[in-house]
Amino acid sequence: MLKIGHTVKVPKTLRGPAPSDEEEVIQVPEELERVPGIPMQQDTVTFYSRHYPVESHNVENFVYRKWSRQVSDIKETRDEHERLNKPIVRAAAESGNIEPTVEPTPGKDVTDEIKAKALELGFAMVGITAYDSRYTYKSKRNWVKPFPHAICLAMEQPYEETQTIPSEPAESAVFATYRREGKVGLELADYIRSLGYHAQVHSPNDASSVVHPMFVQAGMGQMGAMGYLLSPHFGSRHRLMMITTDALVDYDEPVDYGIHAFCTICQVCVNRCPGRALMREQVWWRGVEKFKIIAKRCRPVMARYAACGICMKVCPIQRYGLQPVMDHYASTGQVLGKGTHNLEGYDMHDIGYFGPGELPRFDSDFFHIPEGYADQHALEELKARIMAGDVPDGPEGDKVFAEFRARLQEVVKGPVDAMQAEYQDDQDEF
Repeated sequence: MLKIGHTVKVPKTLRGPAPSDEEEVIQVPEELERVPGIPMQQDTVTFYSRHYPVESHNVENFVYRKWSRQVSDIKETRDEHERLNKPIVRAAAESGNIEPTVEPTPGKDVTDEIKAKALELGFAMVGITAYDSRYTYKSKRNWVKPFPHAICLAMEQPYEETQTIPSEPAESAVFATYRREGKVGLELADYIRSLGYHAQVHSPNDASSVVHPMFVQAGMGQMGAMGYLLSPHFGSRHRLMMITTDALVDYDEPVDYGIHAFCTICQVCVNRCPGRALMREQVWWRGVEKFKIIAKRCRPVMARYAACGICMKVCPIQRYGLQPVMDHYASTGQVLGKGTHNLEGYDMHDIGYFGPGELPRFDSDFFHIPEGYADQHALEELKARIMAGDVPDGPEGDKVFAEFRARLQEVVKGPVDAMQAEYQDDQDEF
C-alpha cells in the first residue's frame, strides 16, 4: 500500500445533476502529489498572450475544418448537427448584449443560486473562477465583454455510447450533448439576468478562448495526457462551456487530484493513439507544463474516423472514475484496466479491431491534409505550382496569377472563421 499524501472530498457540484449523499473521497498517493491545478509560469503566460496571442481552431485551421467536413465518414450526421445547432450558436453570439431584467439585490452573493440552477438544468459540473483574458482568442477579443467572472460548466457525455468510440453513435451522442449544453447554457444566462446581472454565453462550438486553464483554476479537474480536462467523477467524458458574468460570486480553488503525475505513469492513451499523436513526456509550452499533442498526426484520423476520440475511450479515469483508479493504484502500484481488451480495445470501421499492443498503420499520404489559415493555404498552393514549373510565362501564367488574386480577394473579404464561412455557404447569415 502506497503512502497517502492527501485526500480530496469531491463536492456535489462536480458529481452530476443528481449526486448521491455518499461521500466521494480521492486518496492521492504521496508520490503523485504535485501542485494544485497545473504547474505554471505566470510571467511567461502573460508574455505569450501579449506577443503571440492564441487563436481559434476555426480560424487558424480554417482549411482543415472545411476539408474535414467534406471527407467525414459521418458527414450526414455532422451536417444535421450543424443545422440544428445554428440557432443555439447564434443566440450565444448575441447573449452579451442582453440587459438584466431586474436590479440586483445589493451585496447579495449569488454563487449558490447559480450553481444550484446549473445542476437543476442538467449540467454535470459547475465551478467559478476569474475570467482570464490571456486565453481569449485573437479574433474574439472584440466580442468578449469585460465581465470579470467565469462560470465553468460541463455536460456529461453518455457513458455507453462513449465506450463505442470511434463510431457514429458515439459522435452523434457528442453532438447531442453539445446542443443540449448550448441550449441550457442560454437558459442559465437568462436566470443570471433575472438576478440582476449580465451573462455572456461562450458557445462550446464557437469558442472564444482556451477554457481549460479556467476549469483547472476552478478546481474541476486537471489536464490529462490527451489534452482533455480530467475531472474526478467523469474523467474526460464531458463537454465544456463557459458563461462570463458581473454577478456577485465567490471563486473555487484549484485542486491537486494527482492526475498531473498519474498520467506520466498511466500512458494508456499515449500507447493506444492510432495516429501516434500523443507525447510521453510533459513539456513547458507557453508557460504551462503539459502534454503536447502532435496535431498533424491527430487531425487526419479525426477527420476520417468519426472524430476519433480513442484517447477518451481508453482513459481509465473516464471508464472507471478517479476514485477507483486511485484506490487501485494506491493498493497495487498498477493502473486499473491497463493491458485489458475491456479498456484498450477498439474497432476502426474499415480496418478492423485493435487490442492491447496493436495499432493500425497508415501510409504517409494519409497524414498529408489541407491545413492553416485560408490566405496562407492559397499562397502555399501557388508556391507549390511555381516550384513544380506549373506557372509558365505569358498569358497562361498571367491567368494563374489572376485566379490567385481573385481567390485571395474572396478570402480577405470573407469570414476568417470557418464556422462563420460554413454558415455563409449555407446561405444562412451568422
